[in-house]
Amino acid sequence: MTKSDLEARFEKWLPKQVGENKDAEVFIYYGGHGAPDPNTNQAFMVPYNGDPAYLETSAYSLTRLYEVLGKLPAKNITVVMDSCFSGAGGRSVIQKGARPMLIKVENPLMASQNMVVLSAAAGNQISNAMPEKRHGLFTYYFLKGLQGEADANKDGGVDVEELYAYMKPKIETEARRMNAEQSPQLLPGVDLLGERSKLKLIELKK
Repeated sequence: MTKSDLEARFEKWLPKQVGENKDAEVFIYYGGHGAPDPNTNQAFMVPYNGDPAYLETSAYSLTRLYEVLGKLPAKNITVVMDSCFSGAGGRSVIQKGARPMLIKVENPLMASQNMVVLSAAAGNQISNAMPEKRHGLFTYYFLKGLQGEADANKDGGVDVEELYAYMKPKIETEARRMNAEQSPQLLPGVDLLGERSKLKLIELKK
């Protein structure tokens, strides 16, 4: 996808699909490169033809994404990000000559009552790959969790809290085996999610 593709999907297609439906459930998964803008301290999703030296014109900012999502009247919005934004490697890129940086990808809109964001790594970390599994480390355990391994209470479904509790230690342990540090992030935190922590991401087939 290009930047214009992302704009079209998020800002035109998605609002039309949701319309005025307050019972709508929105799920967004992004697996790809991210980049920090050292001038504005903003994080960007970088499409295949994006240029880290010209993020404003060739990439799509997370701030813009959350502003668009925050306007939707949906019942709940779940955003899953297998990307990183430090510029330190992995799924993160940075303009030539710039230094990796700690960048916070939180946004006040993510504290809204209908949004949950699950991201692959902390702001100063990279999102590692598992070449032998043909997945990112985060995505591999995300999918394993949704297949039922995260169903801790065996109620036939996987909710946000269960998935995060399952993924976090497995990703941290596997990353250390790779001589790396990677801790998935849940925003807002479990202590602030309230009822959203029980949001079912999938109902398992019996």
